[in-house]
Amino acid sequence: MGKDLRHRSKVISDDVKRAPNRAMLRAVGFTDEDFQKPMIGVASTWSEVTPCNIHIDQLALQAKQGIKDAGGAPLIFNTITVSDGISMGTEGMRYSLPSRDVIADSIETVVGAERLDAFVAIGGCDKNMPGCLIAIGRSEVPAIFVYGGTIKPGKLKGKDIDIVSAFEGVGQYNKGDIDRHELHQIECHACPGAGSCGGMYTANTMASAIEALGMSLPGSSSNPAETDLKLQDCYQAGKAVYHLLEKGIFPKDIMTKKAFENAITVVMALGGSTNAVLHLLAIAHAVDVDLTIDDFDRIQKKVPHIADLKPSGRYVMQDLHEAGGIPAVMKLLLREGLLHGDCLTVTGKTVAENLAEWPDLKEGQKVIYPLSNPLRETGPLVILKGNLAPNGAVAKVSGLKVKKLTGPAKVFDSEEEATNAVLNDEIKPGDVLVIRYEGPKGGPGMPEMLSISAILVGKGLGESVALLTDGRFSGGTHGLVVGHIAPEAQVGGPIALLKTGDIVTVDSETQQLTVHVSDEELERRRREWVAPPLKAKGVLAKYARLVSCASKGAVTDLFEQDQKEKIEIK
Repeated sequence: MGKDLRHRSKVISDDVKRAPNRAMLRAVGFTDEDFQKPMIGVASTWSEVTPCNIHIDQLALQAKQGIKDAGGAPLIFNTITVSDGISMGTEGMRYSLPSRDVIADSIETVVGAERLDAFVAIGGCDKNMPGCLIAIGRSEVPAIFVYGGTIKPGKLKGKDIDIVSAFEGVGQYNKGDIDRHELHQIECHACPGAGSCGGMYTANTMASAIEALGMSLPGSSSNPAETDLKLQDCYQAGKAVYHLLEKGIFPKDIMTKKAFENAITVVMALGGSTNAVLHLLAIAHAVDVDLTIDDFDRIQKKVPHIADLKPSGRYVMQDLHEAGGIPAVMKLLLREGLLHGDCLTVTGKTVAENLAEWPDLKEGQKVIYPLSNPLRETGPLVILKGNLAPNGAVAKVSGLKVKKLTGPAKVFDSEEEATNAVLNDEIKPGDVLVIRYEGPKGGPGMPEMLSISAILVGKGLGESVALLTDGRFSGGTHGLVVGHIAPEAQVGGPIALLKTGDIVTVDSETQQLTVHVSDEELERRRREWVAPPLKAKGVLAKYARLVSCASKGAVTDLFEQDQKEKIEIK
């Protein structure tokens, strides 16, 4: 007899009083033999509401088979997803970030309630990945994450296009650069099948970060969605999670502070999404790792940007896969001493041991630049602070020619008002466009603003107008944009005190975000400021009352600390 791996399910499988419990499981196919095996879940985010997740039902079946072949008793269960690309620019976007916590809570609930011994989580769209990892951290059972994979590039007139092409096409149409037929052609060709948005946007960023964190099998983050490799990722993950049970390796053994530093390093090197800051902070909180935005700032200063990937570059994730994949990039970084090679991973081996078995980047590939000749000497995700963002803000400066802008603020209390102003040509070169009351509480839900940022780019204003918000940006956003401004307007942060006409400086090199108004005037405005009522009911109202500051990852289980923070601000 080997080691009994039923560290949780044994209470159901063996106890004579649990005959009724076992009767329920027999109805879903369990036999006497299955009750002697560990019960291992497959958390599937399959859904028809987004191409990112449309294929995950088949991937879940592969993971189930892998678990079964390894010796476990597998059970598939589902959780939700929402599509950021479909909800973008609408009121639906307010539900996007809260969906991360719904996903985490629901997976944790099933794993805890059903007494599962381990699980594989499979995610596709942006919030799936941090949601699954938060659940993995909280559930405290062996677990592995599998990314559903990236979409193929769309093709139009012999060129690659993607979903961001469609968002920017709206701005091009508004400017008159393309007609309605051309915009329709972009719409019809941008998304050719299953998989998550193709550039180094939030989904691919988080998949890469999770692999670097050690929580995915090597290569799985860059394997495309519609390939046999992706099916193999899921099958092998099912087998691997069983082996984690055998070895007694738990998520907290893998997700250490050094592992998070590896994840941040890979995100910086790839030029990943600003959302990585928010999500890695939240995942770290789930495993009690003390990670702060200052850690991002520290690592940003020593890691060069080497990946020529969209939105600011030329290539997409499939191109990176063909160039050698995320492990080949990590191998390059490890060789230069930028990664901790001794971190444990879900293979049961260290990062260095995994990478020793992986080929180098392919000869002649053009996606990844040499470290001796990077696209940028330091990471492109920059933490800004100043009297407008005392708790910090995040900017992505990859590909930018303009690193600094000082100009008059044009202040709006909603994305819709600001978008109308842009479309009506009320925003001019040199302006600082401010969108506030869109933070975690004020939005509520901290909506992404790819729609308006892409319109600015499409209208040729991407580098001549700075866009500031206490909301978020999509991984597909590029231009002179600053998000996650904290404290947010809803709790009385300085962004709430701005007035149209105030002179604001955004400086990515000195990492300053400053409004040129005296402290005395800001204090006078603060005394006159009154918090607006929360704009929500139902799940959004619940979220708004629980969610913490963006600089803490916008988590929903820091209520007492967040209340203390609000009191100190006032």
